[in-house]
Amino acid sequence: MDIGKRYEPHDLENKWYNIWEQNNAFEPKTGNEKFSIVIPPPNITGKIHMGHALNITLQDIIVRYYRMKGYETLWIPGEDHAGIATQHVVEQYLLKEKGWRKEDHTREEFLEIVWDWANKYRAHIRDQIRALAASVDWSRERFTLDEGLNEAVRQVFVSLYNEGLIYRGKYIVNWCPTCGTVLADDEVEHEEEVGKLWYIKYPLENEEGFVIVATTRPETMLGDTALAVNPSDERYKELVGKTVILPLVGRKLKIIVDPYVDPQFGTGVVKVTPAHDPNDYQIGLRHNLEKIQVIDEKAKINENGLNYKGLDRYQARKQIVEDLKAQGLLEKEENYKHAVGHCYRCNTVVEPLLLDQWFVKMDPLAKKAIEVVENDEIKFYPERWKKVYLNWMYEIRDWCISRQLWWGHRIPVWYCQDCGYVNVSVTDIKKCEKCGSTNIKQDDDVLDTWFSSALWPFSVLGWPQETEDLKKFYPTNLLMTGFDIIFFWVARMVMMGEKFMGDVPFHDVYLHQLIRDKYGRKMSKSLGNGIDPLEVINDYGTDPVRFTLAILAAQGRDIKLDARFFDSYRKFANKIWNASRFVFLNLDGYEPIEIKEEDLKIEDKWLLTKLNNTIIEVSNHLENYVFNQAAKRLYEFFWNELCDWYIEAVKNRLNQEGRDKLVVQNILVEIFDRSFRLLHPFMPYITEELWQKLPIPKDSELLIIAKWPEFKEEQIFDNEAKEFEKIMEVIKEIRNVKAEMNIPLIQKLEINYKVLKEDNDWLERNIQQIINLGFIENISKVGSKPDNSATAYVDENIEVYVPLGKYIDINTEKQRLSKKVEKLSSDIEKLNKKLSNRDFLEKADPDVVENVKNELEEKQHQYKKLEKLIKELN
Repeated sequence: MDIGKRYEPHDLENKWYNIWEQNNAFEPKTGNEKFSIVIPPPNITGKIHMGHALNITLQDIIVRYYRMKGYETLWIPGEDHAGIATQHVVEQYLLKEKGWRKEDHTREEFLEIVWDWANKYRAHIRDQIRALAASVDWSRERFTLDEGLNEAVRQVFVSLYNEGLIYRGKYIVNWCPTCGTVLADDEVEHEEEVGKLWYIKYPLENEEGFVIVATTRPETMLGDTALAVNPSDERYKELVGKTVILPLVGRKLKIIVDPYVDPQFGTGVVKVTPAHDPNDYQIGLRHNLEKIQVIDEKAKINENGLNYKGLDRYQARKQIVEDLKAQGLLEKEENYKHAVGHCYRCNTVVEPLLLDQWFVKMDPLAKKAIEVVENDEIKFYPERWKKVYLNWMYEIRDWCISRQLWWGHRIPVWYCQDCGYVNVSVTDIKKCEKCGSTNIKQDDDVLDTWFSSALWPFSVLGWPQETEDLKKFYPTNLLMTGFDIIFFWVARMVMMGEKFMGDVPFHDVYLHQLIRDKYGRKMSKSLGNGIDPLEVINDYGTDPVRFTLAILAAQGRDIKLDARFFDSYRKFANKIWNASRFVFLNLDGYEPIEIKEEDLKIEDKWLLTKLNNTIIEVSNHLENYVFNQAAKRLYEFFWNELCDWYIEAVKNRLNQEGRDKLVVQNILVEIFDRSFRLLHPFMPYITEELWQKLPIPKDSELLIIAKWPEFKEEQIFDNEAKEFEKIMEVIKEIRNVKAEMNIPLIQKLEINYKVLKEDNDWLERNIQQIINLGFIENISKVGSKPDNSATAYVDENIEVYVPLGKYIDINTEKQRLSKKVEKLSSDIEKLNKKLSNRDFLEKADPDVVENVKNELEEKQHQYKKLEKLIKELN
């Protein structure tokens, strides 16, 4: 039997994904247990990035594993309508390409354009998910703005409203002037900036003197309605209750006390602007202060800003500072580093505004969502994220859910223009429920995208209908997502799942790694250091890309990704292909036979033991989401143990005729069958292709739905496995001596050994195997260590020596090794010095420190080996 000489990944990818789909391999098959997972829906605003590729790959590995384990497995795909992001991108596209503004269209016309965009980019997302070999059930694909999701969203809104958990009112919100909408607290990204701190003089009324106030935003002083000091601040006790005159405006302001004021900030006196600062808003509520809005939704000064009306906020700031200087009311200005809130979508500086918005009361919903995590009904991987989740939930604030957009789930509220009644309904209404008037108007706002996403685990299964999928697959088993949306999405899904399903939405939460560039920098467009997953798939193939991502995915550690890594695991795919080709070419005369234990040689028993232990290890790693260790174990087993040792050990047996050749052939067929099954979740295409070629009875037509390999107790031979490990160790140490002495690896040597304990003759039993694998001419027994020989191996029973006099000039090699030892000694001294430097340990990247420690350990090991070797040569 033969396969192509070269591994051609794209031929396999195009072939097998279509076959899997045509055979409905991704749909749930009846099983005793179920495993379900929902995909974190990618936004329809662009291409999948490397973080998506990692997430989808890890999900697919788990899904394929449980499918092969016989679980009734469901993985639901879908896309997110991404309200703010999508509308922003479409508006920018229309303005750039056609010179159109959103306002040039009716709402219905604009939404038609966005729907066309959405359908186009949803198709792109599907193609990219397919490119990653994701075995999602496309027959159940969902969209956060489809009809079923819209029904679920309205049902939840109305239910929460009727319970008093949704309300509308004026509140300080985060406003993005560019996107033209409110942002939730979690959607504001705070960035450190160096700005200015201005010290402004507020004249006291009816007396000489000033009160000096420090502010970073002079433009908001136009809306000041008080000054405040901390009640414990002795400096200002005499001023409490007095009145100052607001500069440039002339309004009278009282000096009040409030515990919020930080005496260490500025002068210890703060201006209170309730309409433009969330903390000031709370002070205003406590002291019944007037709320004067002076900045509008375009971030311009409004009619309450007197002479500054119409100016942009930054223009107004500049003019106000100039006017304060001109009137002698600016004490000083200084540089000041502080965190400034930016829109997470367009990076515009957020403006706090007092607006009418819809909110969800979170405290009643949070209680159960806290309890289920505290009780480990939901487990986090890595576990440290449990504390992060709980800390946020303990301090949770009400959630602003209204957005000033056209694209999204429109709020199901209609206002009667005649009687003022607020109609809230799951279905569209045509007349007022109270007075019967048809003069009604629907709320213009839409719901926050995260509102529909919060329902994802049960809405995609058909809720509010009692579907079979909902009964069978809720709660889901696993959520896999990024740690950056633990508050946006994870926490809200837990709250909504408990509220509307009476159960957790998932049992495990795996928060995957952040992918950085090879220098540890975050990937970004501005740095130009991103890696496009579709490009690397095109260059290296899907299987190598998936395996690379998996073997790098250590829990709790960011991934530093170098494009060269993909080439390393392309080589692994080549190794799998070439090793399989070798086996297939050596199956002439193959027939299945029953193998008995007496048929097995030591190398057979060793490899079967290794394989069965690998099955247990990989299964345990996958069930605990330790993807990197599972991948490493598979790599080590297939490349090192199977290819480098076992295949080399049995080549002579394959060249003979008779029963022993059949035994080796049968073992190889079994080993490769079970290895392909183990590798399949990681590298689905190459394993499906090669598994189909194996001349064995199949338990299914396709590997994707074949059984996961079972552990076989009868194939564990611990004693023989340990003995073969000793053989390997002898051979490796002989190779090391050759390498140190500059002796070619393929040069055959004469080897000596001395028996320390006559009751253990393991080496004598395996002399021929050592000769075959170690490029050795002869092995002879000696009574003592020969002169000019190096000790290659020592245990309690045997010492093995490599006589060197025949092969090297002893004096020349001693001089060379001495120089090498001197160099190592110098390197070790430098590395020790580096690791004793506190600045290096505190400031360097942890990975850099770890690399230095590893380098030191390796050099110390080399130093000891060479010192020992020189001593022996003396």
